[in-house]
Amino acid sequence: MISSLFARVGEALARLARPRWRQFLSLAIASCMVTVMVTACAVSQEDLSQNPSTPGGSGDRSLTVYTALEDDQISGYLESFKEQNPDITVNIVRDSTGIITAKLLAEANNPQADVVWGTAASSLLMAEQKGLLEPYAPAGLDAVNPKFRDEATPPKWVGIDVWMSAFCVNTVESEKLGLPIPKGWADLVKPEYKGHIVMSNPASSGTGFLSVSSILQNSPTEEAGWDYLDKLHVNIAQYMHSGSRPCKAAGQGEYPIGISFDYRAVKQKNDGEPIEPVFPVEGSGWDVEANALIRKPQIKEASKIFLDWAISPTVSAKYAESFAITAVKTDVPPPKGFPADPIAQLADNDLRWAAANRDRILAEWTKRYDTKSEPKT
Repeated sequence: MISSLFARVGEALARLARPRWRQFLSLAIASCMVTVMVTACAVSQEDLSQNPSTPGGSGDRSLTVYTALEDDQISGYLESFKEQNPDITVNIVRDSTGIITAKLLAEANNPQADVVWGTAASSLLMAEQKGLLEPYAPAGLDAVNPKFRDEATPPKWVGIDVWMSAFCVNTVESEKLGLPIPKGWADLVKPEYKGHIVMSNPASSGTGFLSVSSILQNSPTEEAGWDYLDKLHVNIAQYMHSGSRPCKAAGQGEYPIGISFDYRAVKQKNDGEPIEPVFPVEGSGWDVEANALIRKPQIKEASKIFLDWAISPTVSAKYAESFAITAVKTDVPPPKGFPADPIAQLADNDLRWAAANRDRILAEWTKRYDTKSEPKT
């Protein structure tokens, strides 16, 4: 329609003999063309912000989700989200806590994730310090235990569950070697356990870090904590790069003892493996698996929908099938094998101290003990 109008005006212009009229009409046509172009640009900008199919717009229905949740948990957790939101595509990027933390910090100037789901609160506190998190109060926030969320209003992170350190003891291998089942951290430094223990590497694993952080925080002094870790190091055969790997190695009989975490120890026991979950008598190190909205120039509405769902009663009931402590209380009984009072099992822990001192702790740990780290693949 617009092109035919230009054609008719052009024909009229050609029939006009007077130069002055020819100049006037040329200016009029140019003005008309500029108006049309500006209007078209305005429409395009409106489409960018409102059209759900526009990549990168607030209505974009695809999400990139960074998570440190276990591989065998993710698909079961996501079932209800997919049922409720079939038009939203969720792209999961799963890795160990340390790797997820490093990615978030490295991408600070060009964030790739839309949300973080089920990653250590101590890591999210580091991201918060760098200004990488956007405050958001998800629907249902009132149901979240205040101990397991950011105290700010609106919060920058919200917890979903608590995970804690546990030992995975292979009872068959221990019996073969004549090793007693350890009861706590103090037992692990006894000489009979030398070369029989594997542990998560705190530089790559949130489970490894929460164990080290807990030992340092709950020792009479921090130096006493490092003295204990020196003694433990003598008995360690290898530091492994994920939180679950030491327990899996113990279950397969590679080593009799793996310092790992509660979900993995209990699950392997309940799946029939010769594993005895041991929750140390001194208390377990712990952290909160938490969610956050990543600060970006364009916040997708789908990101908020995901975070609303991530603390909903439906998925919280699924979390409770794996963990004894969930941020949203449910009627689901904890899996068999957890302590009778899981809250009492938690050692003293200052998450903000852990976050503020994480780099310093990891630098010191690496300097002292990295010679026994599992080779990177």
